[in-house]
Amino acid sequence: MCEEHGEGAGRHLDEAAEQARSSFNARFWYAEGGYLYDVIDGPHGDDPACRPNQLLAISLRHPILDQARWEPVIAVVRQRLLTPMGLRSLAPDNPDYKPRYDGDLRARDAAYHQGTVWPWLLGPFIEAWLRIHPGDRAGARGFLEGLVPHLSEAGLGSISEIFDAEAPFAPRGCVAQAWSVAEMLRCWVMTTESIPISPGGGG
Repeated sequence: MCEEHGEGAGRHLDEAAEQARSSFNARFWYAEGGYLYDVIDGPHGDDPACRPNQLLAISLRHPILDQARWEPVIAVVRQRLLTPMGLRSLAPDNPDYKPRYDGDLRARDAAYHQGTVWPWLLGPFIEAWLRIHPGDRAGARGFLEGLVPHLSEAGLGSISEIFDAEAPFAPRGCVAQAWSVAEMLRCWVMTTESIPISPGGGG
């Protein structure tokens, strides 16, 4: 696109990208918690709910979060959201947190994004981890180890859609979920010592 419309278009896009980056870091950084707001300017103001969405500000090919803030975010996510089966969708200290995905349809829907563990989120977490610790493939591989026994637990040779947010992390939802399987396979390859890591990040 920039080649088609000339150097001026490229400069305009660079300026817009820098403005977006600057605005994002100014507005979404929750300094008191050392991580990112979940929502800004919502009906009740800025929402400091600790959720895994913030990892995408680090893990994508062009991270928008200032590099100096990567480590604090990863530390918070590791402490409050990481489980052996994936990442909680909400930190346990939030009043809306639901530790189990069970009950009738209404109860399950209420828990779906309020604590329930999603294994596919290990993908963005490991990408972000390798940006900060590019030589620690063994450590990154360790975050997948909890899912290995699960391969013979629910859907044989596959990974469930979701898990309860607390031990024993019972599998829930679909017994074989494509995005769960795909992210584990991608991360398993990414953390193999013989495969080069691309300059842009983990994968």
